[in-house]
Amino acid sequence: MRRALRTMMLAAAFAGLLTAQASALEYSVDPPANALSARPTSQEVVRQEQAVNVDRSKDAALIPPGFGTPTSYLPQSGEPLTPNLVPGGLDGGWTSAVGSGAETPSAGSSAAAGSSEVIITYPKLEPGGPSVTTGFTAVTSGLYYANGSLGTLDIPTLGLRVKIYEGTGSAALAKGAGHFTGTSIWAGNVSLAGHNRGVTNHFGKIHTLNIGDTITLTTKLGARTYAVTSVSKVKETDTSGTAAASDNQITLYTCVRNESAYRWCVKGTEV
Repeated sequence: MRRALRTMMLAAAFAGLLTAQASALEYSVDPPANALSARPTSQEVVRQEQAVNVDRSKDAALIPPGFGTPTSYLPQSGEPLTPNLVPGGLDGGWTSAVGSGAETPSAGSSAAAGSSEVIITYPKLEPGGPSVTTGFTAVTSGLYYANGSLGTLDIPTLGLRVKIYEGTGSAALAKGAGHFTGTSIWAGNVSLAGHNRGVTNHFGKIHTLNIGDTITLTTKLGARTYAVTSVSKVKETDTSGTAAASDNQITLYTCVRNESAYRWCVKGTEV
């Protein structure tokens, strides 16, 4: 009987101990008011998808500032590697072109000391400005070849030889280079367009042309060779390259890859 009583007392004590321990786990400690605490060791990583239409080519590249200069530690600081190709650089209504060092810069031009290239800016002509004598040859039925083309364009540097067709619509550009309707086909400024990608990407590499590279236009009126004078990126709305000219020129247009608001524009003058 005594043993049973002792067993019951031990069981009751053990049960009480278990209850005390269980209740001891259910507590919370509030920090004292105005207490200093360390920063949390966990850090939430915020991930943001990069924009797709961001130009990461050499067109947007920067020449870093010199070591130890006041701006050397600032992000996105430095001079543009190709100032005339910087996205958005033409939003002010100016067209920048890369010319040879032999040219004389016009007003608003800039040139780096000792550089072999000159960055020349040309303001758009204002209404009522001085008039100049322009050359112009209209497209007539007698200028078409039997195959429906108006002539041939040759760019030896690119290994390009392509037929020229009237118009810049999809039908013309599917066959070759397109001639801007209403512009000259021989005298003055001859303006042509072409695709930069796809099967008929005839003008896909015109932006790689260098100053002095030759372009030959052959029509029923003869053959004429031009030397490249500028390669520039212009806004889609800038049609100044198709304007009539007093001297014999050629202007080539094509799209800029992944930049629908811009066009590559190559200009050449007769040699």
